[in-house]
Amino acid sequence: MSVGFFAVFDDIAALLDDAAAMSKVATKKTVGILGDDLAVSAQKASGFTTSRELPVLWAITKGSFKNKLIILPLAFLLSAFAPWSIIPILMLGGVYLAYEAAEKVLEYFGLHNEHKDDDDITTAKTEAEILLIEKSKVKSAILTDFILSIEIVIMALGTVLEQSLPVQIIAVTFVAFLATVGVYGIVALLVRMDDFGFTLIEIAKDTRPLLKNIGEILVSALPKVIRVLTFLGTLAMFLVAGGIFSHNIAYIHHTLAFIPSIIGQLLFGFLLGMISVGLHQLIKKAF
Repeated sequence: MSVGFFAVFDDIAALLDDAAAMSKVATKKTVGILGDDLAVSAQKASGFTTSRELPVLWAITKGSFKNKLIILPLAFLLSAFAPWSIIPILMLGGVYLAYEAAEKVLEYFGLHNEHKDDDDITTAKTEAEILLIEKSKVKSAILTDFILSIEIVIMALGTVLEQSLPVQIIAVTFVAFLATVGVYGIVALLVRMDDFGFTLIEIAKDTRPLLKNIGEILVSALPKVIRVLTFLGTLAMFLVAGGIFSHNIAYIHHTLAFIPSIIGQLLFGFLLGMISVGLHQLIKKAF
């Protein structure tokens, strides 16, 4: 009896070891999307009054957890009963990532304004208007999180398809909830960076120049940090999209073999994004 009891523990330990190893692999594979998720979430959570930043961020975080609770069971059902569908979904997601990244590039150069947001909390006059705009922005952030969460879960699942279903469930669930806790934890620190800087400036006054300088750096750093994250996130989306197609279509992989893989994936992701934006515009004009 004791032998069987310890055998069960050995099986559990082996399962957890496999799940931990695959969790590391899946996390590495999804780091590009996590970077973009961080940049987008920081943008969505900024721009509110100081007293509303953390409540708004908490509302978005709760929405993100709910998104994962919806997406994860559906993903595991697909893995169990239609594993052939994972790669096509992953590739569709790659097209979406490339499309989003291409839009950001075109918007930066003033060639596209699809995501221009006319709702500005700073110009709202009444408390009711502010709360209405805030509610709209929270819904928009949760919807964006839902789309990115699908990509994170499917990409993580794609890395562990060869493993047993229990290992898939543990590894992918770990990555999914790490995404929410890690991303929104960092965003919470970012959106309070300028407030912490103002506090240091107020404490320092004119008697502590070093403390005052640190505070001023923190105040001025937030928009720059968000811009850097946006730039890196855009590159990551091109890279992830190109990598999805390169790893799953042999022709693309062999065609790009003459250049370093990271450059090839980046270029293919950029090309895919521009084509998808162009096709979207043609379809809009046609209908």
